[in-house]
Amino acid sequence: MILVKPTDEFEKQVMEYRQAFIDNNQSFDGCAGLKECESYHEWLDFENRLKKNLKESYVPSTVLLAIRKKDNKLIGIIDFRHKLNDFLFNYGGHIGYSVSIDERKKGYAKEMLKQMLLICKQMGNDKILVTCNKNNEASRRTIVSNGGILEDERQYNESPDNSIILQRYWIKL
Repeated sequence: MILVKPTDEFEKQVMEYRQAFIDNNQSFDGCAGLKECESYHEWLDFENRLKKNLKESYVPSTVLLAIRKKDNKLIGIIDFRHKLNDFLFNYGGHIGYSVSIDERKKGYAKEMLKQMLLICKQMGNDKILVTCNKNNEASRRTIVSNGGILEDERQYNESPDNSIILQRYWIKL
């Protein structure tokens, strides 16, 4: 598996990934607003779109596709936010990721995070914050297996009638 920049070659797979997540009511973690985009090219322009939509809370990010080498299949999407604003520091972290529904429990998330952490180190970072829902045991194991140390848990109100507990892990590079 390799991490690559999104290109037109992956348009069909990314849009199928989006539809599968919508159809199965999945969380679009690490997808840089893919859920809200009607087209692949709208999504590819995520930096400009996010700057416009998020204004002062915008932070630069690197979004990469996880591609399985043997068949060039999209396995997941991972996003590295280059710095932390207040929201990311408290809830979102530096890195978000998701794995295709039919490719889960195969170690891909662990490998995606491992490869992204190497990229983060090459970019000059010495520690990275990664968060997950306390109920997401697979993500917790992924983070811990990559060196994550639990700092604390925080309540996050997703909506007025839905709150979750997020765990915040720091990974030293």
